Amino acid sequence: MSVPLRAVQLNEANEFLKKHPEVQFIDLLIADMNGVVRGKRIERASLHKVYERGINLPASLFALDINGSTVESTGLGLDIGDADRICYPIPNTLCDEPWQKRPTAQLLMTMHELEGEPFFADPREVLRQVVSKFDELGLTICAAFELEFYLIDQENVNGRPQPPRSPISGKRPQSTQVYLIDDLDEYSDCLQDILEGAKVQGIPADAIVKESAPAQFEVNLHHVADPLKACDYAVLLKRLVKNIAYDHEMDTTFMAKPYPGQAGNGLHVHISLLDKHGKNIFACEDPEQNAALRHAIGGVLETLPASMAFLCPNVNSYRRFGAQFYVPNSPCWGLDNRTVALRVPTGSSDAVRIEHRVAGADANPYLLLAAVLAGVHHGLTNQVEPNEPVEGNSYEQNEQSLPNNLRDALRELDDSEILARYIDPKYIDIFVACKESELEEFEHSISDLEYNWYLHTV
Repeated sequence: MSVPLRAVQLNEANEFLKKHPEVQFIDLLIADMNGVVRGKRIERASLHKVYERGINLPASLFALDINGSTVESTGLGLDIGDADRICYPIPNTLCDEPWQKRPTAQLLMTMHELEGEPFFADPREVLRQVVSKFDELGLTICAAFELEFYLIDQENVNGRPQPPRSPISGKRPQSTQVYLIDDLDEYSDCLQDILEGAKVQGIPADAIVKESAPAQFEVNLHHVADPLKACDYAVLLKRLVKNIAYDHEMDTTFMAKPYPGQAGNGLHVHISLLDKHGKNIFACEDPEQNAALRHAIGGVLETLPASMAFLCPNVNSYRRFGAQFYVPNSPCWGLDNRTVALRVPTGSSDAVRIEHRVAGADANPYLLLAAVLAGVHHGLTNQVEPNEPVEGNSYEQNEQSLPNNLRDALRELDDSEILARYIDPKYIDIFVACKESELEEFEHSISDLEYNWYLHTV
């Protein structure tokens, strides 16, 4: 197999450097298993060499836990001498970093074996393998993410986050006030800079919405007919939001549940499929009568329990669930119903799609979408019929049945024969090993609540 990235002409680098003579450095970025962006910073003069030869990074980059430590049980660390692989640029991702004081650009990378094959443990490659199965069906995936986050103060209180003071009123927000325009005004400079920064970076962010907690917001990304690119945008958007907020003397968090008693941060994804003529195969007047839509929904619902570890990959992820926070806890679907796992918007027959509402903002977008698309493909090719759509409050009609903790979710993933047909079992082993390592460390820690409850009472 040839390496497509070696065929990328140097015109991209030449044109960018010519257009941006002020740029001094370029950040070479690659997202790890947790969606954390890692990489190297190079000087301007080295950019051509990156396009020609790539850069070396250790394979263990994809065996890092949430703290950035190598999990040796993955086999990607000392067992292989912590050996390098080679990373090549992803075309059309070279752009400015608008928050930098010294003019700096960024370039997304993807990892390959030294012989040229894509490296199996790169989450972007995990997604690409699933996407290739749709290519065989003559279908193009159209996807868009909705990303929720909190603005938080740069100073914590006893290690816990707090809302930032409004740059306008100087007060900390306390109320829910979903969709409140005035709350957008309170942080308008920061939020507007996020939208303008997204435009500079070519990220198709078309709206920011006030969400249902103090200083919580959602950025909507426009749909694109390239699932890999949709995930690239989501990864870059998180980095942009964090850095723009920091410029405004605030921090951000995409933690699934940063505050007890408040809504968590979700990462919803909208999916439709286009045939070879560019027609949405889900388009219809009556979604219940569209066989392709029903089968896609049936496949996603069947694989949802096994997908949970990718959708909710951290211990904290499972604290987000609760009926009052519109986070579904059972495999169900419905028409224009925000209490279900899979919502089918009904506003326009041409825009019928699946909105997947389960994942948290702490999920890796590539792995999240790989798991969802595996379910879609499974449903289409096996004509899986879903249960009846839910009308009304699904929490009152369906008992919680999805895994509600990380350990159970990892067991479901490890035992899934269906997902193993789409996602390399070697990668599943690596993912499970990393998350079990984190889980073990978490379970050996002692919380403040345990001291409060037990230190002087038992």
